Amino acid sequence: MSETTFKPSLKLLDATMIVAGSMIGSGIFIVAADITRNVGSAGWLVAVWLITGFMTVSAALSYGELSAMFPRAGGQYVYLKEAYNPLIGFLYGWSFFSVIQTATIAAVGVAFAKFTAYLVPQLSEDLVAIDLGFIAISPAQLLSILVIILLTYINTRGIKSGKLIQTTFTLTKLLSLFGLIIFGLIMLKPEIWEANWTNAWSMQKLNPDGSTANYTMIAALGAIAAAMVGSIFSSDSWNNVTFIAGEIKNPKRNIGLSLFLGTAIVTIIYIATNIMYTGVLPLQEIASAEKDRVAVVASNVIFGNIGTIIIALMIMISTFGCNNGLILAGARVYYTMAKDGLFFKKVGTLNKNAVPAYSLWMQCVFACAWSLSGKYGDLLDMISFVVVGFYMLTIGGIFILRKKRPDAERPYRAFGYPVLPIIYILMGLTFCLLLIVYKPRFTWPGLIITLLGIPIYYLVVANRNNKSNPPDEGDQPNLVYERSKIEN
Repeated sequence: MSETTFKPSLKLLDATMIVAGSMIGSGIFIVAADITRNVGSAGWLVAVWLITGFMTVSAALSYGELSAMFPRAGGQYVYLKEAYNPLIGFLYGWSFFSVIQTATIAAVGVAFAKFTAYLVPQLSEDLVAIDLGFIAISPAQLLSILVIILLTYINTRGIKSGKLIQTTFTLTKLLSLFGLIIFGLIMLKPEIWEANWTNAWSMQKLNPDGSTANYTMIAALGAIAAAMVGSIFSSDSWNNVTFIAGEIKNPKRNIGLSLFLGTAIVTIIYIATNIMYTGVLPLQEIASAEKDRVAVVASNVIFGNIGTIIIALMIMISTFGCNNGLILAGARVYYTMAKDGLFFKKVGTLNKNAVPAYSLWMQCVFACAWSLSGKYGDLLDMISFVVVGFYMLTIGGIFILRKKRPDAERPYRAFGYPVLPIIYILMGLTFCLLLIVYKPRFTWPGLIITLLGIPIYYLVVANRNNKSNPPDEGDQPNLVYERSKIEN
């Protein structure tokens, strides 16, 4: 027997752990290398994280208003649909399902497997477990798939199972990161610190071989944008908590509060971690770390030979918890799309444990396919443009909804409105324009994937209308509005 509604069972702590846990994966342990190569100085390394942190917290504060207005499953998809139209909402949901969430789940799963190989070398990504001729599958990819399937199964057993894993693993990795930062600062080497911070604001390209190249003023802005691809990826997925609004107690209060608390905690940790890196490693070692694994090099300096094992365990805990949050939250978006008649009908049902099992398993299949493809890493680099674009559209929706629905209930109003939302939009627009000019390969693939959703949307709507099979009554006002727009 299936349930018809979600069961609110997540408290503020649980929601905050979903925000923080979904943000912290493997990025903080790795991306400092690429950022350092792009900006070439300690000051700008930390500045990139400060800029990203400011944008993330500002966006989270703005999302608080939307989450209080629409405290139901689907989160950002719902906000875009309500502020603009169903097509914009669908394009977000399509991008989210095809790449943003599923490829992220794959990448985080493979990261878990890669660092497990430090403890069990037989699971290395460099080995071949199955060779099918057209594709060679590594043990790391197989382990990634097993982890994704396991976490999907656990989450089909009910929200409480997923909540337990999320809260436990996130608290563990937060404490572990705090420990790494504290021990790193205790072991800080004054000569390295002084060398790194003497010319802290002299931006230059720092190559792995130690050579440098100066930037023009405009090129320096492009370098900052390129560096922020890594920091934004590491800080993304904070909005996952909005997708599970139907399962959070007192959502009008707790979603907005958890967004602020979670993003603020992670931002502080990220900045402190990078400051610690500059106290124990010369910039050249940060930039040239083997396979960009800066945390492994730093941990070896702090803890000695056992440092590699410590970091491997930390990343395993971090990525396992991160993937649980991604898997738990992502399925709610497809569920809501299905309830609107824009996804497979079966995906819009709940099982006896009051969770969208079909949605979870469909997400699982696509994430496993990305794990096998080996292309998830490239795509994730290329979707930062799309992710920030949708964030800007969503925050812009606050202005639209205040005009369209001035009398709507707003239990929480965006902090710093209209200044902070405008600042975020301007910063996001600058980031996207600089990527278009200086790093076009980071923009067009994600944009093409998003735009492919337009013909798919109209095919889905036409097919649904031909079948005359509308979704649940509660969603019909939106569909009537949608049909009238298409017919007109």
